[in-house]
Amino acid sequence: MPLWLVYHPEGTFTTAESKQALVSNITPIYTDGGLPAFYVVVNFVQLPSSCMFVGGKPPVRPFIRITVDHLAVHFSDNVPRRERVLSRIDQALKPHIADNGYDWEYSIDETPRELWKINGVIPPPFQSGDEKNWATLNKPVEWHKTEEKL
Repeated sequence: MPLWLVYHPEGTFTTAESKQALVSNITPIYTDGGLPAFYVVVNFVQLPSSCMFVGGKPPVRPFIRITVDHLAVHFSDNVPRRERVLSRIDQALKPHIADNGYDWEYSIDETPRELWKINGVIPPPFQSGDEKNWATLNKPVEWHKTEEKL
């Protein structure tokens, strides 16, 4: 949580530095809320220009499509949290996408937390002491369920 897939055409995000810059803006959206940094996974999927269509036609300007899968924390039913997260995402993307004149869209799916494991381990409950330990260590470690519930 989260898994970001950034679908982009040739000629965009062409360097490791441009990718790292975007990832450096995405990661704090989650770590500022206490989540471990290693939860944040961003994959760049470059597509040949001949494989991208918008409205049945090749786009005139580069088109970036992003899908995000949230697992650890869901916010669709919490309007203030949802607005905060969407605003932070918009701010993170702007200098790398909108400011470059690209067209873009993103969507967020919320996968049930119960269907998620890291290295075969069910992650500890959100904001629990065990999850805070994972954040400090920046890696998953075995933990024992206590009275905290998933």
